[in-house]
Amino acid sequence: MSDRTALVTGASRGIGRSTVLELARRGFEVAINYCQRREAAEEAAGEVRSLGRRALVLQADVSDEPAVRRMAAELETAFGHLDALVNNAGTTIDTSQDDLEGLALEDWDRVFAVNVRGLFQVTRACVPLLRRAPTPAVVNLSSTAGLRPSAQPFPYAASKAAVANLTRTLARALGPQIRVNAVAPGWMVGEWMERALGADYDRLMERRARATPLRRCVTPDDVAITIADLVTGHPFVNGEVVVVDGGYSATS
Repeated sequence: MSDRTALVTGASRGIGRSTVLELARRGFEVAINYCQRREAAEEAAGEVRSLGRRALVLQADVSDEPAVRRMAAELETAFGHLDALVNNAGTTIDTSQDDLEGLALEDWDRVFAVNVRGLFQVTRACVPLLRRAPTPAVVNLSSTAGLRPSAQPFPYAASKAAVANLTRTLARALGPQIRVNAVAPGWMVGEWMERALGADYDRLMERRARATPLRRCVTPDDVAITIADLVTGHPFVNGEVVVVDGGYSATS
């Protein structure tokens, strides 16, 4: 039990990758879950090992219950317990809100299968490992799109609202031993918003930065630091959704 351990889902890029590295810098052995990008996951594992910490690379689609159970079994063999679970895996679609009829229900179902059901499945499978740790914590990835109206696709925004509610419900159900919180990033620098905004990415991100009290948009590293802080500190913070957007939501 001397080594602190963590599982980060969807950890081959973006917030997941940044969180893996931040936790490793804070002394955690890290399990890096990925669905498709094995090469990127292995690169992240190499960076963790360069920091002197152990890295375990685990492939699993979080919406696949048997795959999630196999991942939990591998974690038990390798680590024996979990101090932290970061439910970061997520997906979205490109259908705009203007195109109601163009939204395929199978796409809606896929977003919810990953973003909501997947979060629950991973948490449920990891609870026995978390309960073996002295002060275990779960951090989920919500979004400001789930807390207020936005231009994000309907299933993505609705799924992140569900994550916020599920976080509070799990905090009640898993207490007093396991704390459960969430972070809700705003517009974030990087490929996620590049895909969402397309050719308007630079112009719209600059405009959002000007409207933000801290005069920039959030980065994956900003979110990772908040996640790691919730894991390693704030022992009486539970059931909260922490907005990470430089004050934009609070002041606009």
